[in-house]
Amino acid sequence: MINVHLKVRRAVLEDHLQVANLGTVESNTHRHLDWRSALDWLGADNYWVLEESGAITAALACPEEPTQMAWIRFFGYAPHLSAPEAWSALWSVARSEIFPANQNTQVAAIIVKPWFQRLLLSSGFELKQNIVLMQLAHEKIKTFSPPAHLSIRPMRAEDLPIIAKIDSDAFGPFWHNTLDSLSRARSQSTHATVAEDDSGVVGYQLSTGNPLGAHLARLGVSPEAQGKGVGTALVNDLIHRLGGIQLSRLSVNTQDDNAASLSLYKKMGFVPTGEHFPVLVFNG
Repeated sequence: MINVHLKVRRAVLEDHLQVANLGTVESNTHRHLDWRSALDWLGADNYWVLEESGAITAALACPEEPTQMAWIRFFGYAPHLSAPEAWSALWSVARSEIFPANQNTQVAAIIVKPWFQRLLLSSGFELKQNIVLMQLAHEKIKTFSPPAHLSIRPMRAEDLPIIAKIDSDAFGPFWHNTLDSLSRARSQSTHATVAEDDSGVVGYQLSTGNPLGAHLARLGVSPEAQGKGVGTALVNDLIHRLGGIQLSRLSVNTQDDNAASLSLYKKMGFVPTGEHFPVLVFNG
């Protein structure tokens, strides 16, 4: 039976407190690993809330950034609702508003919680690939000499435009980050470095700190410089900056079908942890 008291509308900035309250029930939320919080996206397109008698009881955010790539940044619902009930109400509106506007848009999610995967699969989402987690094994750490004429230095704000181009060229439309996202990533990182040769910046890495150690959040190399030791030099430098063999933990995520990335990390001493996170996609 349809609950006539449920109404979907666009989210507005004034919804901040009620959406924040939804996020406190962690078991009922999906969050995208992002440089912005779910609340930071309020006011953006593709953000809806579900109201019940005037109170917000669920929310769905999937803004397009980059263009035509709508990651599900947040889905959360109040405990008295069921996940299918909240999702069905929000997704039916989201789907009808996203795809007539642009049939080329993809809606995607990195799955952490099985219940959210079941919801998406039941709504026509399909598995694209899996994200695998790897961790540096201390006993396998190796030291590599950087290629001649390559230097590693801290990333500067003025590097960001070329880094955005490298990111787009290296990762393509599905995975690349926008200039704004990379700027936020740099400001939140604990280590951000670039690799330079005679032609200029040819690669970069961004890593974050956590109570267990550090996480290599992003590693990008321009297509022209790939296979020439740039990625190895950036990771090797990061390991040195983190204390080498003394570092407590360094982790990284990559796609299970990215052979070049997997080969690089294995060469550097990373081993799979056995954890994986499905990436599901809906094509209009």
